[in-house]
Amino acid sequence: MPSTAEAELRRLLDIMAALRDKQRGCPWDREQSFETIAPYTIEEAYEVADAIARRDFSSLPDELGDLLFQVVYHARMAEEEGRFAFADVAAAIADKMVRRHPHVFGEAAARSAAAQTHAWEVQKRAERAARAEHGTLAGVPVALPALTRAEKLTARAARVGFDWPDAAAVLDKLEEEAAELRAELPEADPARLADEVGDLLFVLANLARKLRLDPEACLRAANEKFARRFGAVEAALAREGRTPADATLDEMEAAWQAAKAAERG
Repeated sequence: MPSTAEAELRRLLDIMAALRDKQRGCPWDREQSFETIAPYTIEEAYEVADAIARRDFSSLPDELGDLLFQVVYHARMAEEEGRFAFADVAAAIADKMVRRHPHVFGEAAARSAAAQTHAWEVQKRAERAARAEHGTLAGVPVALPALTRAEKLTARAARVGFDWPDAAAVLDKLEEEAAELRAELPEADPARLADEVGDLLFVLANLARKLRLDPEACLRAANEKFARRFGAVEAALAREGRTPADATLDEMEAAWQAAKAAERG
């Protein structure tokens, strides 16, 4: 008799098959493709990360289910085209985890976390080579969020010695890039400004990496802080019967500083 997990997974796979059924399925689901579903897959992954960041564990099963459904969706479309099925997806990741953990599933001696990280990277390089992906930066997905991809690209380069010596050196580079952006401001050429802003963001992603921080997490926290404090500005003005559109910049800045001070206790 199958376990609850096996039974529910089988039920989910059957539901997906019914949704894609050419005669009796859902018209919307039948029309979808890998390309149209991919944005939803990314969105669901972010919603999982958001629930974790908010420690909303009551919502996490639902969000993880939405993400699992995306995997099932892609696997079903692939099966319809005779490419692979869900079982192949599960087998591929299971085989990979066994292959990358010989100290757990094989004869290799137990490793420290640092030694295992090195062994993991050696294994990943071998896998990339088997897929004919050559070069230090091969295999870093283009579709990653830009800050995350910048961090991963430079982390790869750092493994072969192409890196700043420390965070202070990155800050020096940041100041250099900020000066270059400032020099472009009078001309206001959109292409040049975009190039310089991109350089500045790229260096910031490097700075986060050197400080052992996740640049995406840093920016998400900054976004939330801005939203929270701006909400406090709106609330303060609302108590006076006003909106931000009715206030001067100095008045909004004063309310912002008050919100900032209140947060800091």
